Amino acid sequence: MKLWLLRHGEAEAYQRHDADRQLTEQGRQQVVHAAQFLLDVKFDRVLSSPYVRAKQTAELLCATLLHHGNIEIVPWLTPEDDVREVVRKLDGYPVENLLIVAHQPLLGTLASWLMDADRLHGLPMETASVACLEGDFIGAGTMQLRSLQHVRG
Repeated sequence: MKLWLLRHGEAEAYQRHDADRQLTEQGRQQVVHAAQFLLDVKFDRVLSSPYVRAKQTAELLCATLLHHGNIEIVPWLTPEDDVREVVRKLDGYPVENLLIVAHQPLLGTLASWLMDADRLHGLPMETASVACLEGDFIGAGTMQLRSLQHVRG
């Protein structure tokens, strides 16, 4: 299976509630550029954080890629969620290509946990970065990093 991790595009610097921060115009452009890394991928499922900037990223990416499936908003993909709990939840998604749209530090820590069973040294992911991990199943130390691509500019 392949697990695709996409960090949301650049967001507004400040909102009263962090979850309400929206993508900037630059962030929207970053997401469109990130879509170029995913042109040949057909996602079986798309999961998104409930935060506005992540939902906007998932919606724009799916529209750009002409992905017609649903975007599933899940409450356990916020910046500070525990990767062990996320891995337990992901066990319920036995698919070939799964896309997760979320945040740092969660995504970097999740990638590190899945590759090395290490939560201390997260994978660096800038806004709109895309990582692809591959393995037989989702579990601590069971996956390999296949690609990590950053949007420039």
